[in-house]
Amino acid sequence: MHKPVLIKETLEYLNPQSEENFIDCTIGFGGHASEILERIKPNGKVLGIDFEKSSLEKIKESFSEDRLILANGNFADLEEIVKKNNFDNINGILIDLGLSSWHFDESNRGFSFKGEETLDMRLDSNSELTAEEIINEWSEQELIRIFKEYGEERYSKSIASSICRNRKIKKITKTDQLRDIIKQSIPRKYEYSRIHFATRIFQAIRIAVNDELNSLIKVLPQALSLLESKGRLAVISFHSLEDRIVKNFFRDEFKKGTLEILTKKPIIPNEEEITLNSRSRSAKLRVIKKI
Repeated sequence: MHKPVLIKETLEYLNPQSEENFIDCTIGFGGHASEILERIKPNGKVLGIDFEKSSLEKIKESFSEDRLILANGNFADLEEIVKKNNFDNINGILIDLGLSSWHFDESNRGFSFKGEETLDMRLDSNSELTAEEIINEWSEQELIRIFKEYGEERYSKSIASSICRNRKIKKITKTDQLRDIIKQSIPRKYEYSRIHFATRIFQAIRIAVNDELNSLIKVLPQALSLLESKGRLAVISFHSLEDRIVKNFFRDEFKKGTLEILTKKPIIPNEEEITLNSRSRSAKLRVIKKI
């Protein structure tokens, strides 16, 4: 079961009220959306967007609520999706940038480095670029770039070099192959770090496959534009680059006088939540109110 991250804090800052309308840009299995729907009764609506059709199908099975409108798509196209669904009077928007537990544990798309899965990593199963293509076809310099830029990996050069050597001998198609190559490319003591030695590389590849940072850059101004006056935008990020993009956008818009920043510092999970859900440990919540 996917546990929605920072749900209490998110609801506190979004402050959904009866009859208001909200957008959940990454609805997943509806953890945040179900709580918002409860608070905006009897007529408030939620537009839930997701990359993955299968996620939306699962929500349809468990939600009989006609106040929940579902849309398949990339939140980078938020304005287009909103227009297509005739959704207006928007009082709040949530963008949760984390993957669901289903992606790691059940999707079999190679998001997790723990087992032996196909190197896919697509959030949208209809998109073309896969992790396997990146690992086997991109140049060594391109691999170094994404490992450094998206993974902030200190051993980017040695890992990229090792990948290129290994793929000449045998195509790299499985997560365990990649994990073993990473392990061989780093100092032995690095294997026992607090964060698993493969985390940053897998993260970097996933970001590249799904063009995640550019999608975030595109959605933020659209979200602000769509909000009603005093409407709130909440963003939950899980990566320092994501958080930096959100922080800088909010800061620049604050200087223009378009918004009020409600979270002077990002809200992070408490120890209890981290204990119950270890994947929440890197989450950061930032919220603004439109002026």
